Amino acid sequence: MFNEESHLKQPIRWAMVGGGRGSQIGYSHRNAAQRDGLFKLVAGSFDLDADRGRDFAVNLGIDGTRSYATYKEMFAQEKGREDGIQAVSIATPNSTHFEICKAALEAKLHVICEKPLTFTTDEAYVLKALAAENNCLIGVMYGYSGFPMIHQAREMVRRGDLGDIRVVNAQFAHGFHNEEYEKDDPSLKWRVTPAASGPTYVLGDLGTHTHFLCEMITEMEVESLCCMRQSFIKSRAPLEDNAHVMLKFKGGAVGTLWASAINSGSMHQQKIRIVGSKASIEWWDEFPNQLRYEIQGEAPRVLDRGMPYLYQDDQGVSCNRIGGGHAEGYFESWANLYARFAYAFNAVAEDDQAALDSMWFPGIDAGIEGTRLCEKCAESADNGSQWVNFKD
Repeated sequence: MFNEESHLKQPIRWAMVGGGRGSQIGYSHRNAAQRDGLFKLVAGSFDLDADRGRDFAVNLGIDGTRSYATYKEMFAQEKGREDGIQAVSIATPNSTHFEICKAALEAKLHVICEKPLTFTTDEAYVLKALAAENNCLIGVMYGYSGFPMIHQAREMVRRGDLGDIRVVNAQFAHGFHNEEYEKDDPSLKWRVTPAASGPTYVLGDLGTHTHFLCEMITEMEVESLCCMRQSFIKSRAPLEDNAHVMLKFKGGAVGTLWASAINSGSMHQQKIRIVGSKASIEWWDEFPNQLRYEIQGEAPRVLDRGMPYLYQDDQGVSCNRIGGGHAEGYFESWANLYARFAYAFNAVAEDDQAALDSMWFPGIDAGIEGTRLCEKCAESADNGSQWVNFKD
């Protein structure tokens, strides 16, 4: 069970870039970060319109003098304050991630960034080196990885409950963009614009989430892939609104990944099925408190979050916020990740390498792999759906 008595000596002084008024993702970050009192929002550069950003900041209870017109101004001004920020979350379009992350790390700030982390793996490796040089951490917001049943699934794979892993089928296929809604929706428009979104749309926006969960649960690495992608809304070309990816994993397992925004009638349809030689498991994010467990020759069973028959550990399976039977959801998953980020940042401040080494959170390497997925899928699809090595 989550322990609300566990806290830091002082909350981490925290800021945001982006995520201003009307931003669903911005609210998600703030809700998660401040849920447990581990972060305190003290500054921000929330909006390209400085006056609107300041008005928003004041309404959040932030000193108006610490609402900045640009992230560069914020990093420079906060660096000179005794009570300056220690960490920053980046909730801006993909095209800005690299430069903002780089500037934050150079200012010796820990970073929590939306995904995909960068446009290219070369950029991501630059950030990894810069983080190490400045003794900073980078967290990547794979928000679904905070669900306890995802960690239960990983522990079942680790303990051999499924046997040898043979097949991984994954999808994140909603239907909310089955028409050209971006004509009247600026928050969608940038996602289907290559200059802002990067080499992909749904693969970066949706596929990276599911790919990370697959690698997290199975702890297998992709060896090669073959991607087919389409722009069913023609104005979105060359960015895809639907993609199918075939995967080969090191060790012989195979898999598929379907990412789509044109699955008409679907709410989310983020599902992951792991097939082993003895049993299979399946998780669906619309029912995140349950994990379906199917042993060959036995009746299927459904495992529920918060129950004593689940595996217990300090890395996530037992990180429940309320007893079994009550629904935990999206915000709890995000809060679980922000709690991990907070304790990791604190371990760096206290020079406690042993504590840091014992912690799990989606960090820079997870960000690199998500960026690589986008790159390699685009490379495969744009060359006649050829098979390409995942790592050259």
